[in-house]
Amino acid sequence: MNNIVNSFDSSEELIDNFTNEIISKLNDGILKKGEATILVSGGSTPKLVFDRLSTANLEWEKINIALVDERWVDKNHEDSNAKLVKDYLLKNNASNGNFVSLYIDGLNASEALEQCSAICEKLLSSCDVLILGMGGDSHTASIFPNKIETHEALNPANENYCINMTPDDAEHTRMSLTLSAILKAQNIYLHFQGKDKKVVYDKAIVEEDFIKCPIAAVLNNKIKEVKVFYNE
Repeated sequence: MNNIVNSFDSSEELIDNFTNEIISKLNDGILKKGEATILVSGGSTPKLVFDRLSTANLEWEKINIALVDERWVDKNHEDSNAKLVKDYLLKNNASNGNFVSLYIDGLNASEALEQCSAICEKLLSSCDVLILGMGGDSHTASIFPNKIETHEALNPANENYCINMTPDDAEHTRMSLTLSAILKAQNIYLHFQGKDKKVVYDKAIVEEDFIKCPIAAVLNNKIKEVKVFYNE
């Protein structure tokens, strides 16, 4: 499927345009349904967008906020994506947003899989904005390349919303959306910055081996258009 690619000359221009796009889609959701839902990714790249979005003049009390993936650590742990969202997005005007956590106290990731899938099924029944990042190894959400679980996560026939995965070169088991779950969102975005990530992206859009390059499975899917926002 042909995707919409938005390239910008500076980080500031990227942040302005991407934030305005998100605000527009969330406003549309509120107008049409009385509420809106946004699923975001962790990492360092979205921090500036989160900070800008937090001051947006939106009806935040009508907006559900959740993650596309989570490290299976306590919500106050420095590696928690929930903590990152709390510190950078759920402040200023956005402090009134309804954050829905994937992490469940007292359960390991495997034990929580069914419960997390139910949470994500509800969120994705009316998800206005879903934002993905992309690692230098081509992972997206917490779908990592060349893992046994990668086949299940990317199988279009797999109707499960979540999967557990532990990367080879990083700490913590993860809870992640599957490809089929990601593709249920109304608007899917890939957001990245830097020349190194552009190289990964350029390879991904022509890559046919999705197990080796998970982001390629999203970019080359046959169901949903992906909107790409980046600057080098």
